[in-house]
Amino acid sequence: MTGPDAYPRVVIGVDIGTTSTKSVAYDTEGRQLAAHSAGYPLDEPHPGYAEQDPRLILDAVLETVRAVVAELPGPVAGLSFSTAMHSLIGLDADGEPLTASVTWADSRASRQAERMRAVPSGLALHRRTGTPVHPMAPFSKLVWFAEQEPRLFERVAHWVGIKDYVLLRLCEAMVTDHSVASGTGLMNIHRLAWDAEALGRAGITEEQLPRLVPTTTVLPGLTPAAAEATGLPADTPVVVGAGDGPLANLGLGAVHPGEVACSIGTSGAMRVMVERPAVDPLGGVFCYALTEDRWVVGGAINNGGIVLQWAGEALAPELGEHAEEELLDLAARAPVGSGGLIMLPYLLSERAPHWSALPRGAYVGLTHGHGREHLVRAALEGVCQQLALVLSSVRAAGNEVREVRAGGGFARSRLWRQMLADVLGMPVRFPVGHEGSSFGAALLGMQALGLIPSVDVAADLVRIDETVRPDPAAAATYAALLPLFSELYDALVPTFASLRRLAPSLPPEPPPAPPPL
Repeated sequence: MTGPDAYPRVVIGVDIGTTSTKSVAYDTEGRQLAAHSAGYPLDEPHPGYAEQDPRLILDAVLETVRAVVAELPGPVAGLSFSTAMHSLIGLDADGEPLTASVTWADSRASRQAERMRAVPSGLALHRRTGTPVHPMAPFSKLVWFAEQEPRLFERVAHWVGIKDYVLLRLCEAMVTDHSVASGTGLMNIHRLAWDAEALGRAGITEEQLPRLVPTTTVLPGLTPAAAEATGLPADTPVVVGAGDGPLANLGLGAVHPGEVACSIGTSGAMRVMVERPAVDPLGGVFCYALTEDRWVVGGAINNGGIVLQWAGEALAPELGEHAEEELLDLAARAPVGSGGLIMLPYLLSERAPHWSALPRGAYVGLTHGHGREHLVRAALEGVCQQLALVLSSVRAAGNEVREVRAGGGFARSRLWRQMLADVLGMPVRFPVGHEGSSFGAALLGMQALGLIPSVDVAADLVRIDETVRPDPAAAATYAALLPLFSELYDALVPTFASLRRLAPSLPPEPPPAPPPL
């Protein structure tokens, strides 16, 4: 469609990310019409902390939406939201923040999570809620607040996530969607209701949490202040939306069972769409909602592109910032398997499939013959091998894996594309780039507003740019190395634990480099 009649069929997808918010306008043919992003800091005031000012994030949402609206020559059908999952904010009775937004990367609740994970009821909680007992989860963070900040904990009237806070400010609605709630460790995924046992163990009541709603819920409009700040009419529909992980599957067109979405940005993830919730017997995967009849099963890893950034800073600082291409060229000089050098890339601890904040990074197999090129290549191989372990857990949860689609910043690298296919031992399809979660949010909004029949259209709107097939010899090498990579985690757990016990008596470790915007 062209002309003025096209614009009521435009939806703005708003993706609230860890370090920036991006708003993108799409039409029902999947075309991107306008986009704007705004960044904000990730604060680390103490070791293990990773938090943000929710007011700055709200400002970024308003700024990006206003900028996109200003570029469009006609009206929009509505807004729809995506968000980074696992955030937690304490509000007072007036809805004002009493805490920062504690992000998924915050590990201050490590000891609480490990204590609860060590007992049988921890795995039972994982199976009921779909969320591993891990410091990323709001459930574990609530236990930390109750134990470490009891006076503050008692003052909090409402506990919300960052998207919930934004919607409260935009629409005066205290709601959270099933997708975000399924990443809290507090919602029973089989009943789509807050889990009484989880709430009891966290020390909160249902009245302190937002009302649960489907991801396709349409809020009636914006407050006068929000309408003025965004440049939108006050009656603009607002679709509640979902978590960025499930929506990224839509952005890659991986919407049918057996189609796995792989993304590697700063972190990474593997997710497959399923029709009913399920967690594998060993608890290696999460299970998060998209809609009532669509779920994603998979796992996220903490260490994706951040490992390449670290390699540049630690191993080749003379290359300066933004030296990704030079680092990849360096890695390409080393042979497949890095001459028997293995790296566990746990620079920021790890999530799937072990779900522990305990591990640290390690090189194993280092000899006098290894040079920088081997060290860099082993780091990249370690990221792909960790994703291969996640994919094994996805299969262990009873899911067929017929196809892998991949996206994210790493996909620009031909070396990393080939390496991923070789390590997984199967073809990997790379779609023409959409803005991932913002496109997924827009599609979900279009379904909610009746502009498209179903998010299934994502499979038709996302065009495959290239299919990379594994090299048989390289795939065989990685298949031989993967069991060793997997065994090293268990072998080194006692060492990781000893290092943590010794940490208070050692000189402090250097502060982490900020993640790239």
